[in-house]
Amino acid sequence: MVLLENDSFLTELTRLFQKCRSSGSVVITLKKYDGRTKPTPRKGNPETFEPADNKCLIRASEGKKKISTVVSTKEVIKFQMAYSNLLRAHMDGLKKKDKKSKSKKTKAT
Repeated sequence: MVLLENDSFLTELTRLFQKCRSSGSVVITLKKYDGRTKPTPRKGNPETFEPADNKCLIRASEGKKKISTVVSTKEVIKFQMAYSNLLRAHMDGLKKKDKKSKSKKTKAT
């Protein structure tokens, strides 16, 4: 997984969306990030760790290509605006859900 800066993450995400335009999918996950690189132990003596700043880890993957970025609280508004514009531009390939009509219900006897 490649950890990128926010602007380069958005450009790579645009490339992933364009690559998967005709077939394939892009999976995006968001997670609270406290700055740790090692997992916490489940039992025993858990270390008390207080992050100095709340951060968000954003990951995107398509097949074997994986990218990620960390967004701090200072950059959230700027990143969110650019990210939402990017999603709006590339969400046109979604299929509409088929609606079932209520008049075709069969009566149980």
